[in-house]
Amino acid sequence: MQKNLLEVHNVKKYFPLKKNIFNRNQEFVKAVDGISFFVKEGETLSIVGESGCGKSTTGRVLMKLLEPTEGRIIFEGQDITDLNDDQIRPFRKEFQMIFQDPYASLNPRLTIKEIIEEPLIVHNFSKEKRAERIEGLLEVVGLNKYHSDRYPHEFSGGQRQRIGIARALAVHPKLIIADEPVSALDVSIQSQILNLLKDLQEQYKLTYVFIAHDLSVVEHISDRVGVMYLGRFVELASRDKLFENPLHPYTKALLSAVPIPDPSLKRERIILKGDIPSPANPPLGCTFHTRCPFAQQVCKERVPEFREIEEGRFVACHFAEELDGSLDD
Repeated sequence: MQKNLLEVHNVKKYFPLKKNIFNRNQEFVKAVDGISFFVKEGETLSIVGESGCGKSTTGRVLMKLLEPTEGRIIFEGQDITDLNDDQIRPFRKEFQMIFQDPYASLNPRLTIKEIIEEPLIVHNFSKEKRAERIEGLLEVVGLNKYHSDRYPHEFSGGQRQRIGIARALAVHPKLIIADEPVSALDVSIQSQILNLLKDLQEQYKLTYVFIAHDLSVVEHISDRVGVMYLGRFVELASRDKLFENPLHPYTKALLSAVPIPDPSLKRERIILKGDIPSPANPPLGCTFHTRCPFAQQVCKERVPEFREIEEGRFVACHFAEELDGSLDD
């Protein structure tokens, strides 16, 4: 049985917005507002949602690039929430990040060899091991060793993302947090990078937290999917269950917009009215009730519990059991 590599318990991340006359923060942007989940060894958990829902902030909190306002982060059974920079350094080898923009995340003044070598130097790999590791990683991600003396601007977007992947793999991590790693790439290149990530996962027994907004990409790579709205999870389920039978109205709306290749199948498009509310002033009760076509009075008054309605399936909706999850006519 797979054990939990990562556990997240009621994690929040608030950013101060305005101070009162006593210089105390009165208003906050609630980027992440109390999320809980786990990630098993060797699986891919995807986090999806609209822009501004807090999924990228979640990734940075998990990486300890941002300190959580509240909650606990457990990695391999050890609480890493309150560790300072020196204490967290040994764990840095175990979890790495692939960033959305492959150009902005690479230092333009360093060669590819220096970029990949940097984490190896930080974690005290010998010079011989560094050279061997760099050459091997370039080959693994589909580049050649003669690329090592070039600079990031000399590569295409897809090649730069391969370099970012090589850098993330350099120190033999167990967990990789991929923050929209293919959204900046052409569709043809996206499939290459996704297939590369799947091959690497199998080869190195990697665990992924995959952050994305493209549901077709998520369906291709995920084992489980968490749907996020305004800083909270509204649904979490296996990929197959979520795509075949979404239960939360927001999940239903997202999936209704995904094109289907079979013209004989019809799908009713669910159009959400209004914009996503401000995370600085979220609605009372269920945060989705202002856009939900099924909202009732209780939704405006009481926050729905993020509850397990069947094994491994969690939904935050007062009427989840009553809503038909089918999308096809």
